[in-house]
Amino acid sequence: MTIEKAGSGETVRAALAEAAARLSAISDTPRLDVELLMAHAMGSSRDAVLLGGLDRETPQAFAALIERRLAHEPVAYILGERDFWTVTIEVGPGVLVPRADSETLIEAAVDHFGARAPATILDLGTGPGTLLLAALDQWPQARGVGVDASPRALDFARRNAERIAPGRAEMVAGDWAEAIDARFDLILANPPYIEAAAELPRDVAEHEPAEALFAGEDGLADYRRIAPQLQRLMAPGGVAILEIGHTQQQAVTALIEGEGLNVACRRDLGGRPRALIVT
Repeated sequence: MTIEKAGSGETVRAALAEAAARLSAISDTPRLDVELLMAHAMGSSRDAVLLGGLDRETPQAFAALIERRLAHEPVAYILGERDFWTVTIEVGPGVLVPRADSETLIEAAVDHFGARAPATILDLGTGPGTLLLAALDQWPQARGVGVDASPRALDFARRNAERIAPGRAEMVAGDWAEAIDARFDLILANPPYIEAAAELPRDVAEHEPAEALFAGEDGLADYRRIAPQLQRLMAPGGVAILEIGHTQQQAVTALIEGEGLNVACRRDLGGRPRALIVT
């Protein structure tokens, strides 16, 4: 297959180096960004590009992708997807981009259940279905419900569910768990937790939905709503695992313990508090 026939005359190797240098001013991961964008332009995988495509001619489409990234558009939006845990999540404007830190919640769930498996899973604020679908892929016999208030997010979530866990995931519109009248073995939630006045990178502030990021002046508004609902939602022996901002362990723990529940904390790969494990 000839993929470089409408190319620029520049080799992929040279284009990657030049583009990474340009992106270094706006990205913490410029080389990764350009490799992913080049693979997308070539209709290939990143591994295939690096292992066998560096001396090919750069496809013409690559330049436009770099300009979009230089305008601070998230790589995941440009690609239309983001890998998370063992699944690939379709994303786009209007939904939160999955972060690697959120995999801490799935790791905590796997450790909690051990050789067992949850039969039922609830994902509060599911967005494009990230946590729920990763969990359903981990436990193929489980079924789950994802709840979100955003019609746009639910559109993505339903498409992702049809591809990743057909027939096993129900995506419903809701205001947290107010309309949920069932109990679950595993409850997952990555609610908004950023303070209203916080400054965010332009990639996030200018592109990702504010309603999925900000949670009042102290970033705790949604935890105050979720905490009182957890006990009625957990099945006997169940667990709820909530993502937190790395400075929020003490405050969110106090909210949950105030509901008579026990709380442990799991740190992410950077050593920061990231997931509260509620039993």
